[in-house]
Amino acid sequence: MNDINALVNACHAAPNQVLGLNADQSSGRLRITCYFPHINNIEFVEILALLPSKKTSKFDKGESVKSLGKLTKVHESGLYSLKLRRKNTFNYRLRITTAEDTRIIDDPYFFSATLGELDIYLLSEGNHQKPYEKLGAHQQVNSLNEQDVHGVSFSVWAPNASHVSVIGDFNHWDERSHPMQNITCNKVTSGYWNIFIPKAVTGQHYKFAIKDNNGTALPFKADPYGNQAQYRPDTASIISAKDNFAWKDQNWLAEREKRNSINAPISIYEVHLGSWRRRENNEFLNYREIADQLIPYTIEMGFTHLQLMPVSEFPFDGSWGYQPVGLFAPTARFGNEADFQYFVDACHQANLGLLIDWVPGHFPSDDHGLATFDGTHLFEHEDPRQGFHPDWNTLIYNYGRVEVANFLRASALHWLDKYHVDGIRVDAVASMLYLDYSRKENEWIPNIHGGRENLAAVAFLKRFNEELYQQHPGAFSVAEESTSWPGVSRPTHDGGLGFGYKWNMGWMNDSLQYMQREPVHRSHHHDELSFSLVYAFDENFILPLSHDEVVHGKGSILQKMPGDAWQQFANVRAYYSFMWAHPGKKLLFMGCEFAQGKEWDHDKQLDWYQLDIHWHSGVQKLIKDLNKLYCNTPALYEKDCEADGFSWLDHQNREQSIYSFIRFGHAANIAANNTTKETAEENAVIVVCNFTSEKHQHFKLGVPDSGEYIELLNSDAEIYGGSNTLNIGTLLSVELPWQGQQQYIEITVPPLATAMFMLKNSSLKLENKQ
Repeated sequence: MNDINALVNACHAAPNQVLGLNADQSSGRLRITCYFPHINNIEFVEILALLPSKKTSKFDKGESVKSLGKLTKVHESGLYSLKLRRKNTFNYRLRITTAEDTRIIDDPYFFSATLGELDIYLLSEGNHQKPYEKLGAHQQVNSLNEQDVHGVSFSVWAPNASHVSVIGDFNHWDERSHPMQNITCNKVTSGYWNIFIPKAVTGQHYKFAIKDNNGTALPFKADPYGNQAQYRPDTASIISAKDNFAWKDQNWLAEREKRNSINAPISIYEVHLGSWRRRENNEFLNYREIADQLIPYTIEMGFTHLQLMPVSEFPFDGSWGYQPVGLFAPTARFGNEADFQYFVDACHQANLGLLIDWVPGHFPSDDHGLATFDGTHLFEHEDPRQGFHPDWNTLIYNYGRVEVANFLRASALHWLDKYHVDGIRVDAVASMLYLDYSRKENEWIPNIHGGRENLAAVAFLKRFNEELYQQHPGAFSVAEESTSWPGVSRPTHDGGLGFGYKWNMGWMNDSLQYMQREPVHRSHHHDELSFSLVYAFDENFILPLSHDEVVHGKGSILQKMPGDAWQQFANVRAYYSFMWAHPGKKLLFMGCEFAQGKEWDHDKQLDWYQLDIHWHSGVQKLIKDLNKLYCNTPALYEKDCEADGFSWLDHQNREQSIYSFIRFGHAANIAANNTTKETAEENAVIVVCNFTSEKHQHFKLGVPDSGEYIELLNSDAEIYGGSNTLNIGTLLSVELPWQGQQQYIEITVPPLATAMFMLKNSSLKLENKQ
């Protein structure tokens, strides 16, 4: 009677010892027990033999079967049982009768656990390479009497739960129908719950019904490893189809390591998929529609990579994806798994790299998510001084728990494995590294050494990077890290965190602060723009003008600029050109490429109509040409992260607010060091930036080689919306020392503009000439 009560109240600790075919404790004879609340009759049948053809059976199995009796309803809720004369197990099925039909089905409790001891051992150690292939819901084929039984294996980690059931469309969301087995290893329950449900199929919705250690029911939980989820506001997980996507990106993957090299040009277009473009009724485009529009545009603009703000499932649009609950599922806002795979494949076939944002720093407290998942603080720290994020009212992962760290690492790496993405940008790294991040005194707990460093998070990030680079050659990681933590992009074997790149937040903050000043005041703050070169090569930097700079009342890039409309656009053009000439890879948020007038609004598409205004279209044309110049000019990218790829000509011209410098590629540097010019395959680029509205004629600019120079790009060109103060024709060097060089050229410095120059007889093909 205790078993019956426990089963019908969904609280049995070991349901697999009662449900299915088990030995009766008193007699040793077999007893079949099952729970079916929505049927009229159950008959227990033995499988005798396969029939020659399935067509000869009036049921849905091609077998000869023998009835061993009808099961007796032992509880009105739908619990049935039958005691047999036999003591030895055998193959069987159940013949059920409903109001609609009679059919033969398979008993879920006939099948053994589909999660093996080795998997559980590796999971418990936190060392499973692909836990997403074992936990969650997976299509599976088992065998019974030489016939395939198709169904779905469900597995979930809930070590402190007293009872777990899987509920869904396949069982009328009745938590009594499919209680899961807490798998035992070495006579100890593992905390990993599992069940195989025959005939569960693709597209059905499901959740886990979990009771805590005291038997209290928790809110139904979505699958932490779910591959697909419902479109908000619904929150169930969805059984996904077996992955059979036909990838066509083999050529890209073969060349990816070269394209993503630190010596390659990397110019990133950051995109929020929900607001880049929308349909006329303001509805989202799907992944395939986005691919057909976004990818050609990105290629036309000359960017080498796309970076998507988080695409993993999240409940609240206003979080932009930075409060995810489904780390393994592409958000249903834009389609399903195959749709996202199509998007990635289309990127690669267009020779466009793809990065995605990943958020391991915190997670929301939504009831259907990870918060108090099994009734305890399983994924998060229990103490709010470690487990609660005051900035975002979110929860913080317990990186010191090996199962949690394994879950998180896998959630990142599966995007590279299953979806072929090329890079992971890790959000809010600083909030992970410091125990006192955004906390007042006495609101945080020091580490074991009394320090503020989160040692568990440091170890987690290091291992994440090691596994990424070991398992996915050619892919790379990026840290959004806003402090001076040393060695963020240094290999772990050299004491670093192991990231490929770090966002240069210092450059972004200082340069924007400088650009927001009136030109007349900039001479008093000259170091704000040059200071970044003091540390520009301490890390492998990406220069970011991201979504964070154009939201929350900060205004658009254009709105930050002082002066009238002409001056604002001139400032934007000069600034972008300075950015593209500055050492470091590039990142620009969508809308900034045409200097959108208003700050970004995630609830609507960009203001594309502004491209009808020549000043906006001029900035867009400039970004196209900057990307083209950058990608075709090795001096502008080969040594983005090496100190000998940059040399100041003059960074102290405060009176005129002019900066001038040289960028070198590998071969150009050889030439500059007095090796014969014939060995220099590429030549240096000389850059001058003027951040006032004054034009300067007969301006002397030092150059590293003698000869005839030409202007490669001038942000004041009329085609960009400028005043067209250009340096037309060739500029012959004068053989007199200037600015530390042995010769100089005489130029006209345009107002509020950046100009770049190169030797006319450079071996570089001057396709970049505007």
